[in-house]
Amino acid sequence: MRVLSLCTLAALFIASSDAGSQTAPGRSRVLRAAFIAANPAMTVKDPVTGAVGGPAVELARELARRRGVEVNLIGVQTPQNVIDAVRNGEADIGFVAYNPEREGTIEFSQPFMLVLQTFVVREDSPLQSVRDIDRPNRKIGARRADSIALYLARTLKQAQLVEITEPAGTEGIQGVQSGQWDAFGTNRQRLTEALRNAPGLRLLKDDLYGVEQTIIVPKEDEENLKAVNQFIDDIRTSGFLRATIDRSGIIGIAVAPAPVK
Repeated sequence: MRVLSLCTLAALFIASSDAGSQTAPGRSRVLRAAFIAANPAMTVKDPVTGAVGGPAVELARELARRRGVEVNLIGVQTPQNVIDAVRNGEADIGFVAYNPEREGTIEFSQPFMLVLQTFVVREDSPLQSVRDIDRPNRKIGARRADSIALYLARTLKQAQLVEITEPAGTEGIQGVQSGQWDAFGTNRQRLTEALRNAPGLRLLKDDLYGVEQTIIVPKEDEENLKAVNQFIDDIRTSGFLRATIDRSGIIGIAVAPAPVK
């Protein structure tokens, strides 16, 4: 995995404070938090003020507040960029979906939120439910390395997965419109936004599954991981997490249930 370039970080850097941070919780002067800036299930921008909010931003700020430090919010482009930033010491924590394929170089917290995944199809498509997706002679599009693409690669038995490699945008929607594939899958919020300017398409009414959203820390940073898991327990119990989700106005996200202990 390649190191996240300084140019990318600089271009996508959203907010900063004192740069003299270290990674150990309780000793850092700044908590550096990486997240996917273009993921509408995690971040939202106020259309009037331009201020960035949403679950990733609010949780990073609350965690920093509880630690008594400032926060650097580092927006990046892909899940792998988040993982690389944490793995390479460019961020102390990162917000990214859990997938078993991503294990090994970082530590995942318990899930704090679920992001519901579904599909867009043409209006005249025979597909009415996610149960209709895995059928012979069907092509299903998803963006490479997205959670749903990893999930479909593991679970599809009859349909063909078509992985898109272009940066996030409307390419998946256009592929459905042109008939290159029968459906395109990603999170419900992203598809809802894309369909506003895409006549002739519709969303399936049900969801394939909920992607578990986690906070990652560097490998073997057990102190940081323990503190993050305790933080998630606290904000779930207190209602702060639920309130954050409600404030965001984001479609298709939910509080993840507490893990069975």
